[in-house]
Amino acid sequence: MRRKVVVISTVKKNFYQDSLKLMQISQKLSALPGIKEASAIMATEANLRMLKDTGLIKVIPDSVNANDLIVAIEAESENVAKDAIERLDSFLVPPQVDVTAKAEYKNFDSANSALPQANLVVISLPGQYAKLEVAKAIERGLHTFLFSDNLTIEEEIELKERAKERGLLMMGPGCGTAIINGTGLGFANVVRRGPIGVVAAAGTGMQEVTSLIHNWGSGISHAIGLGGRDLSENVGGIMAMEALKMLLGDEGTEVILLVSKPPSKKIAKKVLDVVREGEKPVVVCFLGKELSKVSNSSIPVVSPSSLLRTGRSNIRYSSDLEEAVLEALKFINGNGKQPQILSIKSWVKQAEKLVKSLDSKRRYLRGLFSGGTLCYEAQQILTPILGKIYSNAPLDKEMKLEDSNRSKRHTCVDLGEEEFTVGRPHPMIDATLRSERLIKEASDPSTAVILFDVVLGYVASPDPAGDLIPAIKEAKKIAKGKGRSLAFVAHVCGTEDDPQNLKSQEEKLKKAGVLVLPTNALASRIAGWITTRGKKVL
Repeated sequence: MRRKVVVISTVKKNFYQDSLKLMQISQKLSALPGIKEASAIMATEANLRMLKDTGLIKVIPDSVNANDLIVAIEAESENVAKDAIERLDSFLVPPQVDVTAKAEYKNFDSANSALPQANLVVISLPGQYAKLEVAKAIERGLHTFLFSDNLTIEEEIELKERAKERGLLMMGPGCGTAIINGTGLGFANVVRRGPIGVVAAAGTGMQEVTSLIHNWGSGISHAIGLGGRDLSENVGGIMAMEALKMLLGDEGTEVILLVSKPPSKKIAKKVLDVVREGEKPVVVCFLGKELSKVSNSSIPVVSPSSLLRTGRSNIRYSSDLEEAVLEALKFINGNGKQPQILSIKSWVKQAEKLVKSLDSKRRYLRGLFSGGTLCYEAQQILTPILGKIYSNAPLDKEMKLEDSNRSKRHTCVDLGEEEFTVGRPHPMIDATLRSERLIKEASDPSTAVILFDVVLGYVASPDPAGDLIPAIKEAKKIAKGKGRSLAFVAHVCGTEDDPQNLKSQEEKLKKAGVLVLPTNALASRIAGWITTRGKKVL
């Protein structure tokens, strides 16, 4: 019998909060005892419809507009729900810290007047309002980091062309991460300054390469985000080419690393033409893309298999993020000692133990990712090992899941896709949805290996690994109760300087029986190896 729940909501008039703040509020409310679900969103028409469709509000309030904050709570009792609403204000007001003062401005004009020396603005507004503010910023000579999405392709092209004319960056729309002059924006990790510049059309792709560069001893000059559509056929790589030109002319950047999902042949060639015109070494990582198909004969190309044996070209190609970082470090270190990712002895014993524990009926791998690029990279790596990989964000349209909530054979799901995040916090902030899915996969008698990522950084959950531990323990209990065993393999993307601390997060997972690997690529390879019972040579 389904336990009764209580749903209540409240509206705060003219109380705009940006997307990052809304995700944090939702996560804090959801973590309270007795709360089944909590959603803090702006009262746009689309959000109100979503709340009604999901049952989080019964009647749409009168006289609300897009500048009003609406918070909806589903709880196990009316008292629990009311207590959560009463605690809302404490989550909205930041704690006071001694002498630290915080200035707040009502609009872009007042903020710009107060900080006339600023040359970059961060914009996080509903999409319909974002374009005007970005246009203002560009007109006043400011670089823009646009966290907001929901701009049309035409609007994105128009704004990026305006920025290009003025020699400015327009990072976005939907740009989740950047690091400019050592300052992290959005979902960035804490990394040291250094000689490697990054240009990325992939948020967690940027987080992975910048974290690995830091963890393996080097650092970042700038990491420029582009937004996921910049390298599409329509947008044409406008900002990718401008960002590359800026880094090619930047004295503090010695090596450039370009990261993206595969663009079309036409756009890839345009971007490579810019790379070729510069003198600095560049590593190009179009995830899984055969560069020889988009390059011309005057651009030296190295294949992944020969990557570490070639040192003549100033343009290198890698098919995954791990390999791309190794190549960038090779340019920095010359032919000197390269970082050892992980010796076979470090993982093979535990992996073999997991293989032996698996029931013969458990045949499939299930990947549950919070990072879209990490999910994509995992599919690239797993396909040669396991064959077809189904996903809600597949490499090939034929592998598209009919229902994203139901896995099929080998499956990798990006739980950060909009279909899962409308009206709820991103899985980097709130582990609820992923925990539920993890237990569901464990209950499937055909599941052999569960592969997942944990992403650290400024805006992520304070304890993302710890948030998943209860679900991992429950999953193991379910499997054991059926006389079976499950293998858990994970990668933690982050650094020891992150607020959550990389080592601490890894140790929590290891204590829970999870095989933890230092890169997403390696975690994917080893998860595939375990799934095949060690039959595939890595």
